[in-house]
Amino acid sequence: MLPPASLKAQKGRGAVSNLQGRHEVHARSSFDDGWGAPDDAVGSSDTAAWKTQVSEEMARSILSRNSSPDLPFGVSLNPYRGCEHGCIYCFARPTHSYLGLSPGFDFESRIVAKVNAPELLRRELARSAYVPEPIALGVNTDAYQPCERERQLTRRVLEVLHECNHPVGLITKSSLIERDLDLLAPMAARRLASVAITLTTLGPAISRTLEPRAAAPARRLRTIRTLTDAGIPVGVSIAPIIPFVTEPEIERLLEAVRDAGAINAHYVVLRLPWEVNPLFRQWLEAHFPERAQRVMNRVREMRGGKDYDSSFGSRMHGEGVWADLIHQRFDKAMRRLGMHGRGGRFRQLDCTQFRRPLAVPAPVPTSRDRNAGQLDLFQSG
Repeated sequence: MLPPASLKAQKGRGAVSNLQGRHEVHARSSFDDGWGAPDDAVGSSDTAAWKTQVSEEMARSILSRNSSPDLPFGVSLNPYRGCEHGCIYCFARPTHSYLGLSPGFDFESRIVAKVNAPELLRRELARSAYVPEPIALGVNTDAYQPCERERQLTRRVLEVLHECNHPVGLITKSSLIERDLDLLAPMAARRLASVAITLTTLGPAISRTLEPRAAAPARRLRTIRTLTDAGIPVGVSIAPIIPFVTEPEIERLLEAVRDAGAINAHYVVLRLPWEVNPLFRQWLEAHFPERAQRVMNRVREMRGGKDYDSSFGSRMHGEGVWADLIHQRFDKAMRRLGMHGRGGRFRQLDCTQFRRPLAVPAPVPTSRDRNAGQLDLFQSG
């Protein structure tokens, strides 16, 4: 991990370094030899160095399936890779390593848009073997992150689902979801749509460093009220619960979301898989140096002495005395407020109304297909 002296927070970014991905062959580190400033591997006061870039990808498939007992859904769709919201705790950060990019600054500044997502979805729903089940939209990275305003991939995906009467559950931190009320409200009236809003803290100061480009906490509460008033069932994900940072707010968070109209809630304790671990610890040293060791000690106490344990059944909530205490506090507050637990509304979405799309676009070759075609051309001789 980088030494504390090298850690420098960037305005508008969650990460404080461009940490190398675990698949890189050569290790690199920044070093100040006295002849000039260290390079941007550690950080730079020049925020232009990490201006957001959105590149386009022609995806080969669009639906991802999982069999995890910890999740209430089996199928998900993510229109974007990377997320400009910059949440330092995001479990999807390590996926940027597969692209040869950093889970640090790169994850939140180099976004990949799957521009053929709506067409791929339409073709998938048209398959004779397709069996409908609720699709979770925007699970890995937020489907309503800032670039969605221009790209509108999420809206076009919703238009396909609306046309086919296909059930969908969305999770987001963005107020941009209000743009699509014209699609979501009628779908919700037919038990075809539900929404979950992630809320981590009520404190704007903490939120600005923890999730710098997501909607402010007060704005998310207004979004819950707007969706609720439109007849859309809204649940809340209190995630992640970070000991000594957001953990003291559990009861106040639940009360605030209940008053805003949320009907159910669940929580996830801080998870530190792969590169999220060093990135989060750098963030702690940069923003909460006086309590960094206490936070990590408590995290390890909930993970059997390790920074993270990925075991099914315990990875979301942890184990041990502190994990039990968080569970009891959450459960007691939920009962007092008359709220329900996770996943109920998602599982109640109706799949019986599904109808296959009438128009199906012809397949568009991906870049890999086009390269394969060029190779065949040369081999044919």
